[in-house]
Amino acid sequence: MNQRPLSPHLGVYRFAYTMALSILHRIMGGALSVGFLVLVWWLMALAQGPDAYADAVEVLGSGFFKLLLAGWALAYIYHFCNGIRHLIWDMGAGLERHQARRSGVIVVVATIILFAAFVWAVCSGTPVTE
Repeated sequence: MNQRPLSPHLGVYRFAYTMALSILHRIMGGALSVGFLVLVWWLMALAQGPDAYADAVEVLGSGFFKLLLAGWALAYIYHFCNGIRHLIWDMGAGLERHQARRSGVIVVVATIILFAAFVWAVCSGTPVTE
């Protein structure tokens, strides 16, 4: 029987924050999938009429769902920023270790700034329509 080399596993690698960002990217993608199901439920309630929509708005307006919506917004912003990073990698740029680490820091900082701007815009009290 041939002894084929085994693929490296997590025990071989030293933990780095770039590894954590990659794992977090996958987790955020899964969270966004759940958020998409909530969006579909909201749209179905909208299509079913005023009573169903009022029920959906009541549920989505609860404190728990507001926290979930904020989490989904954060997941979307992070997944978007890190997705741009991955697109740049797909073009063959930024693959050196120091470049990957620097782009990881940029993704985290951009996520924090964009999420803070989003929260400020949502909580500023300015009505969308009058």
